[in-house]
Amino acid sequence: MPAPLPPAPQLGRPADTQAAAPSAAARELIETHLPLVGHLVRELAGRLPAHVNRDDLTSAGMMALVTSAQGFDSSRGVPFGRFATIRIRGALTDELRSMDWASRGVRSRAREVESVTGQLTAALGRTPRREEIAKTIGVAVAELDTLEADVHRAATLSVEGLADAAGGDLVPSKDEGPEVLLIRREQIGLLHDAIAELPDRLRSVIEEYFYGNRRMSDIAADLGVTESRVSQLRTEALALLRDGLAGQDTESSAVPGPRRAEGQSPAISAAARRRVADVHAVAADKPSRRDVARRAYVAAIASRSTLASRLSVTTSMGETRAETVEGLRAAQ
Repeated sequence: MPAPLPPAPQLGRPADTQAAAPSAAARELIETHLPLVGHLVRELAGRLPAHVNRDDLTSAGMMALVTSAQGFDSSRGVPFGRFATIRIRGALTDELRSMDWASRGVRSRAREVESVTGQLTAALGRTPRREEIAKTIGVAVAELDTLEADVHRAATLSVEGLADAAGGDLVPSKDEGPEVLLIRREQIGLLHDAIAELPDRLRSVIEEYFYGNRRMSDIAADLGVTESRVSQLRTEALALLRDGLAGQDTESSAVPGPRRAEGQSPAISAAARRRVADVHAVAADKPSRRDVARRAYVAAIASRSTLASRLSVTTSMGETRAETVEGLRAAQ
């Protein structure tokens, strides 16, 4: 006869888990001292950064409370509250250390650097130099740099929780790539050309008001007109600038233009086609003198510079050069 099969295992919790179940006395201690965990977590959370999850700390504290109740020995004469408090605080500390990206040694050295920096600041009456901090601690400057790098790598923050005033503007935008930056730089260069091609009086109002930060009353006194007239001139100049810049994006593909030379900007070729189209439009539709002037203004902006010269108005990071306004005025 074949050998009998071994008995099937009993379904349910493992034997060690069953043995670890708290007794009635332990359950009573746990239920009575549940508020102690919340109190200790709140006490600790007040000194922690906002990104630390309180639920994780509460879970660790609850586990420490259960193990404290199971291992409590009332014959030692120590109240359970005091015994559990020590165990819960130790569990919370261990949980925080497991969350921290920096080791205990790095944090200890960082606190030492912070303490020495505060002492030297009070003694010298100024911010201490790095060499002075390193000499006081007894390490090399390179080792101090390494320590600070380790601390910075362990720092965490929530990107979603950042506001502009709190540093959200330091997070790079996902759509600000090289192509977008190049287009924006060319637009700034076109604006530079558009201001330079404005009629003298309109250009003077734009420069003095926006670049010179002058009041309209002062500009009116220089031009010998009323303040309301200066406001009208500014409105007219802004409208002309908008038309001039919008015209750079419009291409008349139906009208053939000259072949673009090597290194010439596409805007120049488009401007040539627009000038041909304007000639035909003037002959056919006989537009008003104002329309002719605006079309001539658009063509003058397109033919004023090349792509390279427009990009030279700004730095490689898209910041306007300090000499741009001075060069604009000197060119006139």
